[in-house]
Amino acid sequence: FSLPSVLQLGKERFHKSQHFDYSNGVLMLVGSEKPGIGGERLAGQKIKPKYSVYPKGKGSDLPSWVAFDKQEAVPEARDETYRIRKCKIFFYLEDDTIRVVEPEYKNSGIPQGTLIHRQRVPLPPPDDDHFYNVFHFNTNQQMVLYSRTFTVTDCDAFTMNFLTKLGVRLNGRAAVPEDPYSNFREQIEKSMKPLRPYERRDTLKQFLDHDRKVLRFYCFWDDMESMFGDPRELVLHYFLADDTVEMMLEIIPPNSGRDNVPKFLRRSKLPKCLPAPIKQPGETADRTVLNVFASASQGKRYILDSLKTGAVNEEFYKDCDLTIGGEVNVWGRRVIIADCDDFTKDYYRSKYGIEDFTPVQYKPPPAPKPQRPLPPYNGFGSEEDSLSSVKGLLPKPPRKDYRKFMEKDRCGLDSNALNFRAKMVTTDPVDRDRVFIISFFLSDDSISVFERPQRNSGVLGGKFLERGRIKKPGQELLRTPLSEYFKAQDLYVGATVCLNTINFQLLDADEYTFSYMERHAEEFPKANVGTILSKLRSISEEKQSEIRRFLALSDPSNTGFIPYESFRGLLTGLGCGLSEHEVLVLGRRFSEREQPEVDVGLMLAVAQDFLKKRNFEELPAMARAFAHHDRHKSGRLSTREMRTICKAFHLPLPEKLLGGLLSKFADGDKVDYYAFLAGINWLEHVAPPVMPEDALKFDLNVRFDASEAAVKNVNYASLLEDVFSFTSNNSDPTKST
Repeated sequence: FSLPSVLQLGKERFHKSQHFDYSNGVLMLVGSEKPGIGGERLAGQKIKPKYSVYPKGKGSDLPSWVAFDKQEAVPEARDETYRIRKCKIFFYLEDDTIRVVEPEYKNSGIPQGTLIHRQRVPLPPPDDDHFYNVFHFNTNQQMVLYSRTFTVTDCDAFTMNFLTKLGVRLNGRAAVPEDPYSNFREQIEKSMKPLRPYERRDTLKQFLDHDRKVLRFYCFWDDMESMFGDPRELVLHYFLADDTVEMMLEIIPPNSGRDNVPKFLRRSKLPKCLPAPIKQPGETADRTVLNVFASASQGKRYILDSLKTGAVNEEFYKDCDLTIGGEVNVWGRRVIIADCDDFTKDYYRSKYGIEDFTPVQYKPPPAPKPQRPLPPYNGFGSEEDSLSSVKGLLPKPPRKDYRKFMEKDRCGLDSNALNFRAKMVTTDPVDRDRVFIISFFLSDDSISVFERPQRNSGVLGGKFLERGRIKKPGQELLRTPLSEYFKAQDLYVGATVCLNTINFQLLDADEYTFSYMERHAEEFPKANVGTILSKLRSISEEKQSEIRRFLALSDPSNTGFIPYESFRGLLTGLGCGLSEHEVLVLGRRFSEREQPEVDVGLMLAVAQDFLKKRNFEELPAMARAFAHHDRHKSGRLSTREMRTICKAFHLPLPEKLLGGLLSKFADGDKVDYYAFLAGINWLEHVAPPVMPEDALKFDLNVRFDASEAAVKNVNYASLLEDVFSFTSNNSDPTKST
């Protein structure tokens, strides 16, 4: 047998070592550090340990950088006692890295901070191919880190326990030598902060109870004795948190010639009596300190004077010294308290029980402002525009009442416009028969006049007067106060109004006008039922007997009802000053009212006339939209959905006409949209032509149904009971009727 064969007896591993391996759980190139064949060391080769060495059987199977991650503890900084540079060495168990940090000290004159960044540090030569591990650390020994020698003096409790568990015997703690320069620096810092006697004064409770609570007083200082002196108005602030006084916010009147300073007196305690020789700053103190002795060897010694023999007792103003009408000595200036604010009054009322806070009148009453007469209107523009040029050099446009505009503007079906039917007051037979519609818009008090067209009248109908505000007649053109314009209260049935030199008599009003005036009876006296009944109650007993005889003759059957014409003739002949509008309101109040029925054929004919004039051809699209929203395929939709779809397609029908048609084709809340579309289809189901006045009736949203005819019978029994407090012979007229 050869020698190599003998050496390989009993050997089982013959593999070659690879150049890539795991070190501390990380794949890396190891190179020449790998052993030879079968894991045997080569000649002169030293195997580097893979991990930090710890006792067998006590470690974890995880890599050290996972098992010991963030297990280091950093001790607190200690006072510097040497000029020797003190450092902190951190050893991280997870990857055997080292970091050296030097704490920064003020005015040290050397660069401090991190001396060695975190990294693996090699051992000093000749073992520089190996790195420091946990077994190289111990107390009271020196370590060379990159040619710098560090003396390890001590370690923290965690490091001590960990090394003890590894079986390392720790050396004793190393003594730190003294540094004279550091001692000298410490003495200098101590001399800059000398120790002083201390006397405890507890002002925290007062601060916590009264913080941000300030008493405000309004004062005045009579400086008339000095040259060019005048009364000065001041505001005094008393801070309850520390009993200090501040005078700021000096009230300087305009054109007084004085500069506005931020403070009249800074915040401080205000003494009651001014000391004869005014002390210099720092001459007086809150504490009295006695100098016991002073020697060169032992230094100076002080004690606090508990008896306060040399203390200067000064009385300062408190909150109890400040009252309305009292005087305050502000460093020789006599200041009188005239008034205070509400918080101050509540404070004195709750703490001292003071109820009298009558202010001191120190200023003469203000002189009345002279009246500035306005020049007359010059005739250029409107009167409001001319008035704005008088008030300033730069004329501004007159401001409109936007609040009234937003409240009274048209909103949905509520038009906020009063419409009256009128005729001209003239002797001309042609103009006498012309019919006008006067509209009063509540949003801006403007009036417009529209003439209803009549066949074979020889007069073209249409717009008669543009919408605008109209002045009342009989006013001077160039007068100082502004001219008066027509208001809503000036228009009522039976009134005669002069619009631009043309007299109109109001004959009737639409239903919306009557209802609006009755709902707002406090604004319209002519529609106030209470005012009308009070006029009837004021008639004499003789006329009351005439009323009873007239009612008995007018109602021979004793039904309790009489025709409206008889009722109107009765009230007109009484001579109690009732206007035509008041008679109508009273008849509406005690009447049987019947709403005239509108012909459905006429409404459909007018609707087709509107659609034909606008050339509206979206009816098939509307039919598809109705069918899309009809989920149950019942052929019916709610009135709200029908109105929404019509608005979406911009159906050119007036709101009144559209609502009337939907109500005619409605069965409860559901509308038959097939019948509605068939009725307004002007292409397939042509309706007969309509007259212009029929279309105008729905277009203007004005309805004049002859209110006298609408009020057919009047319940005079209820009227007599409300007015004269006696009943007719028929106790139940409704049942008799």
